[in-house]
Amino acid sequence: MLSISSGWLAQAEHLPSPFFSPRELDEEISLLVVHNISLPAGKFGGNYISDLFLGQLDCNAHVSFNDLRGVEVSAHCLIRRDGRVIQYVAFTDKAWHAGVSSFKKRDRCNDYSIGIELEGTDDICYTAKQYQQLISLTLCLQDQFPAIIMDNVVGHCDIAPVRKTDPGSVFDWQYFRQCLTEQATRNNT
Repeated sequence: MLSISSGWLAQAEHLPSPFFSPRELDEEISLLVVHNISLPAGKFGGNYISDLFLGQLDCNAHVSFNDLRGVEVSAHCLIRRDGRVIQYVAFTDKAWHAGVSSFKKRDRCNDYSIGIELEGTDDICYTAKQYQQLISLTLCLQDQFPAIIMDNVVGHCDIAPVRKTDPGSVFDWQYFRQCLTEQATRNNT
């Protein structure tokens, strides 16, 4: 069972990012955004994602990293292909994951959301371990932040549709939502 203490997931590796902002005290966390990331694109493993979120990426390490020079970005958590979770920003703070975004006619999604990155791409299937960890983490976050109702669990593509496509067409929303519902029911009996 996952647990959160002082905004940090107890079962995650903690690598605090400098790319975050404090949340406004009256700002209710009510949205969970699912993303994907791989660095270089389509390659898994290694430390490049963490290096990016920590501001330590060697932009000379791969030609595709040139576009990332000076980029300041983070997520609350990354779920690796093997299901391991790395947390970069406390859930009680704003990670810089959403960019220009809007949900239900409300802009600036970073202000009221939590961003979870899946190590992956739009067109390579996610692993069973990633789905299981995402389900467990989502339920834990919904318990901690009750305003994150099922309808407020979305993809980056839903809050920035002109700019973003992640988590991509291979992300199985039906399976994910069904498992969330089943697990929540089991937990409540």
